[in-house]
Amino acid sequence: MELKTPLYEKHLEYGGKMVPFGGYILPVQYKSSGVIKEHMAVRTAAGMFDVSHMGEILCEGPDALANLNMILTNDFTNMEDEQARYSPMCNEKGGTVDDLIVYKMSDTKYFIVVNAANKDKDFKWMCDHRFGDVKFTDVSSQYAQIAVQGPKAKDIIAKICKEGSIPDKYYYCRFGAEVAGIPCIVSTTGYTGEDGVEIYLPAAKAPEMWDAIYEAGKDDGLIPCGLGARDTLRMEAGMPLYGHEMNDDISPREAGLMFAIKLKKPDFIGKTPMEEAGKPAIVRVGLKITGRGIAREFQDIYVGDEKIGYTTSGTKCPFFDYPIAMARVPREYKEPGTKMEVDVRGRRVEAEVIPLPFYKR
Repeated sequence: MELKTPLYEKHLEYGGKMVPFGGYILPVQYKSSGVIKEHMAVRTAAGMFDVSHMGEILCEGPDALANLNMILTNDFTNMEDEQARYSPMCNEKGGTVDDLIVYKMSDTKYFIVVNAANKDKDFKWMCDHRFGDVKFTDVSSQYAQIAVQGPKAKDIIAKICKEGSIPDKYYYCRFGAEVAGIPCIVSTTGYTGEDGVEIYLPAAKAPEMWDAIYEAGKDDGLIPCGLGARDTLRMEAGMPLYGHEMNDDISPREAGLMFAIKLKKPDFIGKTPMEEAGKPAIVRVGLKITGRGIAREFQDIYVGDEKIGYTTSGTKCPFFDYPIAMARVPREYKEPGTKMEVDVRGRRVEAEVIPLPFYKR
């Protein structure tokens, strides 16, 4: 049975079309707007998303840093307090357990945000692989999360927040922030390719925060946005999604996440098989669909009569008004301009490799 976020009733009030996702019931779009309008609002003004389905885990103790550096592929040694850092988390084969964000609270305490559908799996993985003096605590039920994204997002939040609550730098947060009179965490992160913030707050205060943000931003073009726009936005921005561009059998190196894999660290789970594999034989690429058709996820890709790979995500790109896809193909086909065809419901549709991300602000 799917769960409801603390904002479920607000979505009904605002006209959300509700669907199951990641074990929750969430709005795919809103009746007054629709996916394209919501997408373009984020690109040109601002949109607000309920991302309360995401999981939150605390890692604390004298050995917290050592545990993070062993369990995750990135290096957290030189983080500042209130800094955020993205990282995959790998299994012993080098496949991806999940990708997540770590926020540093202090030298002995970290706040970790994980994907909704993987929350229980991730928490068990962390607990099963912990060592020394450290404790992992699932605090997901305590938090709601609202993302406000777009070129006007920070200005809108600035109207209703305590001074100093919005970090100056990207991938930082304020643990002692206050928005609309509500104590919260404000983070300069997002999943849209735009500027903006993500706000973590007590679950019971979420409806009050939702209304306050909407009232502050509606005259600036802010609208509520659903899962549909969140997905098209992240695809335009070339951002991977767990279960599509990566999974337990796909290395984050194959997903193009080398920036978050620190092979110079003494060790981490999955490091040895990654090193032994060398350069990935299969890589993630961006495709522009040049024929007539729209590619979706998990459709076969051909060069001539040879099947060489498959799409992992695909859509018609609202900002550019043409279809795009991300795909897994052999390394020799990764160069921009390489021609191939996608099997769209039994019909071959022409495509060519173009650089990622498709959209960059």
